Amino acid sequence: MEKTSTDAFPFTMNSSEKQETVCIFGTGDFGRSLALKMLQCGYSIVFGSRNPQKSSLLPNGAEVLSYSEAARKSDIIIIAVHREHYGFLTELTEVLKGKTLVDISNNLKINQYPESNAEYLAQLVPGAHVVKAFNTISAWALQSGALDANRQVFVCGNDSKAKQRVMDIVRTLGLTPLDQGSLMAAKEIENYPLQLFPMWKFPFYLSAFLCVFFFFYCVIRDVIYPYVNGGKDSTFRMAISIPNRVFPIAALTLLALVYLPGVIAAILQLYRGTKYRRFPDWLDHWMLCRKQLGLVALGFASLHVLYTLVIPIRYYVRWTMKNRTITQATAKREDPFSTSTAWLSDSYVALGILGFFLFVLLGITSLPSVSNTVNWREFRFVQSKLGYLTLILCTAHTMVYGGKRFLSPSSLIWYLPSAYVIALIIPCIVLVIKFVLVLPCIDKTLTRIRQGWERNAKPTLNGERYLKQSSVHLDSEL
Repeated sequence: MEKTSTDAFPFTMNSSEKQETVCIFGTGDFGRSLALKMLQCGYSIVFGSRNPQKSSLLPNGAEVLSYSEAARKSDIIIIAVHREHYGFLTELTEVLKGKTLVDISNNLKINQYPESNAEYLAQLVPGAHVVKAFNTISAWALQSGALDANRQVFVCGNDSKAKQRVMDIVRTLGLTPLDQGSLMAAKEIENYPLQLFPMWKFPFYLSAFLCVFFFFYCVIRDVIYPYVNGGKDSTFRMAISIPNRVFPIAALTLLALVYLPGVIAAILQLYRGTKYRRFPDWLDHWMLCRKQLGLVALGFASLHVLYTLVIPIRYYVRWTMKNRTITQATAKREDPFSTSTAWLSDSYVALGILGFFLFVLLGITSLPSVSNTVNWREFRFVQSKLGYLTLILCTAHTMVYGGKRFLSPSSLIWYLPSAYVIALIIPCIVLVIKFVLVLPCIDKTLTRIRQGWERNAKPTLNGERYLKQSSVHLDSEL
């Protein structure tokens, strides 16, 4: 990456409109990037360094002084040093008294210390107003103008005026401040950048389990069985044939698991006769992961499409077609055209194309840039109504794939059914339960419950009820 210079970006303010001076303790990558961004927005920057004479690579226009000298020039001081180096601040207690200290530090692991870095800083300098901010923004995001990165900046602090001044700076930099309350929220804010795909762990682990299970299941049927019974080497199938069975199975299963928690929640509400009771934690977490489950399923479906497109160029397929043609020519015979087989083949392909099209549509509408342009009713229609239609088409695509062999005893190998038969279990269960739930007699009761009706409502003194605090709407599917 080429070095970024201050001349590469136009200032957003004229020099005659310069704002207050901001002090930055620390001359590392983030401190320099933040200073460059603030200079572009018209701020006057002064760095505090333990070795002012040796500081280099700083933005043009920034002044470098010792810590005490720099602190005297500004009421807002950004602490861009690691927690283990906070010790020098105790010597500046009198200088920092009444000033706003912005802690931007992060840790190496979640809950590394008993208290947050910001709270620890407040203990070291009790006379200062400590505000936590900027720790969720990277130096690269600041240099790129946050056009291709997260623009949200979480801010928390005990002093409302100090916090407001920091939020004003965030807005001036073109970022979006989010007030998280008092300094007690600093620990959660510091843990946020350390989380590695928190909502993706369950979908990844589940999809990995499905892939491994069905891969070995297919290996037993298509590789081990032919070798044991006839000494035939079919290991080449593990490269394309078996993955091209595993991927659509995983995609269909994950798609069904997107809608399964919704029907389970509906059954619980019908059984309880109220919506004012919490769902079990496992169900609540499952519902929060539905979008991620759907996107992983879409990824597997896309792999299935790609693997299917390369089937005609495979050596095994070309060899089989060539030998079949030679055999028929030598025997001077031809296979009669079967209309029923043609219908099954075309129906299988057509259902797959339509199902994949709707699958992609669901994935696109789940993107924030797209979902923010539609209202709730439109989003619900796509994710719920079209989502179930997608599940129906993909399930029918899998059933038609079996054709006349579907549930045939001759397809059993070592009493093991075909893998696609197992893959149909969860989707069929979901569709059957959903069909029952949409029956008028049941749907009417469920709708009344979701509108606040209770079967055994007991009024309290204040007319209050225990409200369910689930963060997910039942009908938001992806």
